[in-house]
Amino acid sequence: MTLPIIITISALLLFAYLFDLSASKTRIPSVILLLALGWLVKQITSFLGYSFPAFANVLPLLGTIGLVLIILEGALELEISRSKLKLILKSFLGALSSILVLSVSMALTLFYIGDFPFIDSLINVIPLCIISSAIAISSVRDSSPFNREFVTYESSFSDIIGVLLFNFLVTNDSITIGSFGNFSLQLVLMGIISFIATIGLSFLLSRIEHHIKFIPIILLVILIYAIAELWHLPALIFIMLLGLFLGNLKMIKKIHRIRQIENLRINELCNEVKRFKELIGEATFLVRSLFFLLFGYLIETSEITNIETLGISIAIVIFIYIVRYVQLKLSKLPIMPLLFIAPRGLITLLLFISITTNRISFINRSLITQVVIISVLSMMFGFIFSKGKTTGDLDTQEKLEAQQ
Repeated sequence: MTLPIIITISALLLFAYLFDLSASKTRIPSVILLLALGWLVKQITSFLGYSFPAFANVLPLLGTIGLVLIILEGALELEISRSKLKLILKSFLGALSSILVLSVSMALTLFYIGDFPFIDSLINVIPLCIISSAIAISSVRDSSPFNREFVTYESSFSDIIGVLLFNFLVTNDSITIGSFGNFSLQLVLMGIISFIATIGLSFLLSRIEHHIKFIPIILLVILIYAIAELWHLPALIFIMLLGLFLGNLKMIKKIHRIRQIENLRINELCNEVKRFKELIGEATFLVRSLFFLLFGYLIETSEITNIETLGISIAIVIFIYIVRYVQLKLSKLPIMPLLFIAPRGLITLLLFISITTNRISFINRSLITQVVIISVLSMMFGFIFSKGKTTGDLDTQEKLEAQQ
């Protein structure tokens, strides 16, 4: 059975690579093809009578590692400058307002109509309110620089804010002033850890002379993230800050007041970061592809075609786009194609899987699966129909820079 599994995985990953190459021309997000391919493999193996090991427990592991790599890859590509401050602020406020409006609105609906506890309702709907950076960032790789930057910032902030809010609610049985005080302390502690860890990892990256140096750095990043999550700290903040630091060394090079930064050998570190980016990009592709292939393989046909939840799933996606349209309008950002770049995916599934004692039966696996698929399909059609209608991107970027 070992060889058939190796052959199958190798072939599927090669297909994933072809999907990734063709995405810019076909306008079909590779995640849709990966999910369909995974589902098709399940049908074929079931028809032929083959049985593979239980992969369900592997999904959270792949998802967690994938989330770390995706946020890190996106942050490494972002440029920090005064001209970008307006864009960063708008993406942060957009992500925050979207999550708050969507989660509170849906939680109140469950509270009044379904008579579910409000906190439990919030915990269950938050996964549906988070933009999937795993899908969004990879989908705008061939888009305009403005779209890439905005989507990377917004989806990364959405992941971080969503996970922060989710963990805050899960770890606090009741919301009190003490809860917010503890949460603030966690943020401060994570900030200190992030600074120390970022300087330490950067030092190692510039000083290690062994021919194997990037894998230990990646393992340390994942280790720090996992330990911080174990302590219920906002670990994604560390990942984003590390990526922003390494991706903006030319600007940081001008800083001479911090002795720790002066000792990093910025010139040598810049060369190493280029190679580090390449490895992170390839590792991200591998983990992301495996995750969505596996998720597609685990999808049951009955979950997709469940009529009882389909209408609700469509209504949720429509509500998501209504809120997003208002958000973009208020932020004076181009509607197309940004309106449709709000997919649900990896982080939605991870948080849903992690809900145990607070789970509401109404928010089930079928509904989650349908919302993910419908939102990604909507993004695909949005890309197709908005082709050639995005000339305002550069003008918008210039206006934002002129406002500084």
